[in-house]
Amino acid sequence: MQNLINQLISQGYLKSPEIIEAFRTVKRKDFISQELQGQETLNSPLPIGHGQTISQPLTVAFMFENLQPRKGQKILDVGSGSGWTTAMLANIVGKSGKVYAIERIKELNEFGQNNVAKYKFNNVEFYNFDGYQGLKKYAPFDRIIVSAAVKEVPNALKEQLVVNGRLVIPTANQDIRLVVKTDKNKYDEEIFPGFVFVPLIKD
Repeated sequence: MQNLINQLISQGYLKSPEIIEAFRTVKRKDFISQELQGQETLNSPLPIGHGQTISQPLTVAFMFENLQPRKGQKILDVGSGSGWTTAMLANIVGKSGKVYAIERIKELNEFGQNNVAKYKFNNVEFYNFDGYQGLKKYAPFDRIIVSAAVKEVPNALKEQLVVNGRLVIPTANQDIRLVVKTDKNKYDEEIFPGFVFVPLIKD
């Protein structure tokens, strides 16, 4: 995995020291099934059951660099799946930060919790429901990341950002969007084409 991380650094996908450190500390192999052990170094998505995947490392690196997670932040992770992104975010935000993970598939929510528990983080909470409406109870968030594609960016997620907060979310148009909240009801959006994700299911 270290070779792949070095490759992502040399290709310019991994840049921020705190993100690189999270990639090195939180082992992808701890978030896949026994049958797939040895494949964690592949730069491709891997199945985690229930029609879902653990994302391609390049894609996660790209999303994280746009998300810009930092120490002490409060972050919402929608579609947390295997828990890999959740654990890396927990590593980045540290003890002074907090990560809220939402996964609608009960078995995957438990799988993700068990995987993250290997790292003894005390700054993560898991929720088992549809993340389309975010987590208003704990809003606003400094950062929101979504790991499944939406038809259109949910207003609920945009509204749950702090001013200058960032939302990184894939859409059904095979792209990743970066939404930055510039004022109470104002948003800038940047579109990066060429990314395919499983759909975000709305209950």
